[in-house]
Amino acid sequence: MTVTALRTAAEPRGTAGESPPRRATGPRRRAFGARQAFTILAFLSPAIVFVGWFTYWPMLQGSRMAFHDWNLWDLTATPWVGLQNFATIVSDPVFSTVAGNTVLWVVGSLVPQFTIGFLIALALRRRFRFRGVYQALVFFPWAVSGFLIGMLFRWMFNAEFGVVNDLLMKAGLVEAPLPWLADPKLAMIAVLVANIWYGVTFFAIMILAALQSVPEEVLEAASLDGAGRFRQLFSIIIPYIATTLFLTVLLRVIWIFNFPDIIYAMTGGGPANQTHIITTWMINYTQQGSYGLASAIGLIVMAMLLIFCAFYLMAMKRATRS
Repeated sequence: MTVTALRTAAEPRGTAGESPPRRATGPRRRAFGARQAFTILAFLSPAIVFVGWFTYWPMLQGSRMAFHDWNLWDLTATPWVGLQNFATIVSDPVFSTVAGNTVLWVVGSLVPQFTIGFLIALALRRRFRFRGVYQALVFFPWAVSGFLIGMLFRWMFNAEFGVVNDLLMKAGLVEAPLPWLADPKLAMIAVLVANIWYGVTFFAIMILAALQSVPEEVLEAASLDGAGRFRQLFSIIIPYIATTLFLTVLLRVIWIFNFPDIIYAMTGGGPANQTHIITTWMINYTQQGSYGLASAIGLIVMAMLLIFCAFYLMAMKRATRS
């Protein structure tokens, strides 16, 4: 093959000897880039304005309240008090109880939710008859309002006509009805049961979606090599979806931490502040009109979650690398 034939074959399709098109350079390219950026900004501007006005502006105003003596019942004077609101919150004798309840609320809800949700996801991953019906029944609670779930469980744990006491007495486990929502020791158990039931669905949905991405060929190959179900679970499935599990747990921790609906509907933080978590405590201050103290609690919650997320993400990176 001659040099001319090689050159002709290397040329792009079109008229022989015609040079390939060149990209625009100089002012034309800069003008096109600026026009494209302006178009993108024009389409994004409504969303930016909406989020900024209805999210970040109220957040900044609420943060400003934390440094003022802001009382809803007397807005004639809102003097600057600096860190006094934070000192008042931390020095409050209820703060230690609320902090302990918050940790118990998060851990006591998260661990059972994750465990039960993981088992349900593994069960729903297998093909069986009427699997779609079972999936719909499992996912249904997530479509119900958290406050409504709290009202439902408040009726179930009622000391006089609640179904929980009725079942326990019929089973012979208790001799008399238990005051679930009036006893400081039993009230936290009741709200934890309600939140566990409500949150299992979230983990089942997220983990089941992650399990769908595990290649069946890898599991079949491992089965042919003699790996049992437990070996496949801990050596293939869990490492394959580890990132999804980490992120799901992180999202759920943030959600539970900021989820006062069930507690507020069932006990309102009582009895004797024994079921108050930090967000229900904040709601209590807003009802009293102490917006400055409530805003200080909100900033404390934000700082705690930011610190937790930073350490958690660093631990997640180390775990996924190893």
